[in-house]
Amino acid sequence: MAEPVIEVRDIFKSFRIPSVRRETVREHVLGFFPSPRVETLHVLRQVSLEVHHGETVGIMGRNGSGKSTLLKILCGIYEADAGSVIVRAPVIPILELGVGWNPELNAVDNVMILGTILGMTLSEARTSIAEILAFAGLEKFANLDVKYFSSGMAARLAYSVAFKAVRDILVLDEIFAVGDAGFKVRCEERYRSLSAAGCTVILVSHDPATISTFCDRALLLEGGRVVMSDTGEKVAEAYLNVSSSVADDGAFG
Repeated sequence: MAEPVIEVRDIFKSFRIPSVRRETVREHVLGFFPSPRVETLHVLRQVSLEVHHGETVGIMGRNGSGKSTLLKILCGIYEADAGSVIVRAPVIPILELGVGWNPELNAVDNVMILGTILGMTLSEARTSIAEILAFAGLEKFANLDVKYFSSGMAARLAYSVAFKAVRDILVLDEIFAVGDAGFKVRCEERYRSLSAAGCTVILVSHDPATISTFCDRALLLEGGRVVMSDTGEKVAEAYLNVSSSVADDGAFG
């Protein structure tokens, strides 16, 4: 078997979080408080993952389970505290929507900027503008400054650029939860064409139907650990069961 395009071995990640207590109204107003204590928040604990060329791998887990941190490590935004991460192909990440937009520029100019940041040549970005705007359903807003876009419009535009720019690995966070039904259908069709072309996809979603439908394999994270690695369908079922049981206990929601 060919070597994986993503190879993660026993990674750990933690953050040091300042903890400040203000006991009185005066302390809140004037900022009179002692030197902050620092707490260590352990986010990922001994996580391992392999992804092979052409696979779609899902990641599920309740809020705070470490999904976003894992994605950011895969994309090179964070470094793991321990363990090893090897990524053998270029990654196109769409994680925090709207990050990178220049609000004072219009949609066309922002497509050019983000497209080149994501690896497109100027010529590719320029000739793809009409297609990207049509995919996002924003043709009428091509010359509108992005600062006037709703969060949904900005999200659709970001995903549309990413779908066009991807060559090898695409990392998506809740892609099928963005936009209206028409945009969702276009995203599903585009995903299938990328998969057929051999692109590798890492997909985070809270939606069991998305994971079971589109993912060859999936991981379930809980408390920063991988508690299950199986088919997308089985992991989606397990996630439903975990979420339901915690909700019944009144601790989830």
